[in-house]
Amino acid sequence: MHIPDGFLDPWVAGLFWLGSGIVIGIAVRRARGELGDERTPLLGVVAAGIFAAQMLNWPIPGGTSAHFVGGAFAGILLGPYLGVLAMSAVVTIQALVFGDGGIIALGANLFAMAVVDVLVGYALFRALRGVHETGAAFVAGWGAITVSALIVGVGIGLSSAFAYELSVTVLIMVVGHALLGFVEGAITAAVYGYVADARPDLVLGRLDDDSLSPEVGL
Repeated sequence: MHIPDGFLDPWVAGLFWLGSGIVIGIAVRRARGELGDERTPLLGVVAAGIFAAQMLNWPIPGGTSAHFVGGAFAGILLGPYLGVLAMSAVVTIQALVFGDGGIIALGANLFAMAVVDVLVGYALFRALRGVHETGAAFVAGWGAITVSALIVGVGIGLSSAFAYELSVTVLIMVVGHALLGFVEGAITAAVYGYVADARPDLVLGRLDDDSLSPEVGL
C-alpha cells in the first residue's frame, strides 16, 4: 500500500499532498475538543498497535505490496478526526524513520491510508452498525482497504513514471486488497468486539448512538 518515491508524477503527488493537507488540517481543528483523560491514551495505544501491525508486508504482483492497514479500526474506535490524526502519525513515522513509502509520495500515502481508509471505514460502520455491530466492523475493514487500494491504483496508474498503465494498476491493487480485505475485516471485527466488550466506555457510540458525533462534515 505504501507508494515509494519515483512511482508518481509530480503533479499527481502534488494533488495528493493538497488533498491530504486540507483534510488533516480540518481534522486537527475539529479534534481539539475531543481529547480527554480517556481518549488521549487511547489515541496513543491505537496508533502504536496499528504501527506495529503495518510493519508486516508481503509483495503482490505489479511491484506493490500488501499489509494490514487499520484505518477503519482507527476511525471506528476514535472517530473520524482522531482516527485521521492517529493514522497520519503512523504513516509519517514509517516514512521518515523506516523508509516505508517515499517522502515525495507521503502525501499520497497519507491520503490513501490516513484519510480515505479512516473516513470510508467510519462511514461504513456508522451506516451498518444498527444492523449488526460486529458485521459492520468487518464490512468497514474490508471496504475501507479496498477503496484505499483503488486510490493508490489510480494514482500510480495516472503517472507516466510508473511502468504499468491505469487498467493494470487498478485491477491489481483492487483485486489484491479486496482479498486482503477479508483478513483486514476479520481483524477489525475481532479487535473491535474485544474492546467493545471489555471497555464499552472507550468505544465511540457504543453506549449512545448520538455520541457517534461529530459527523464527517469535512
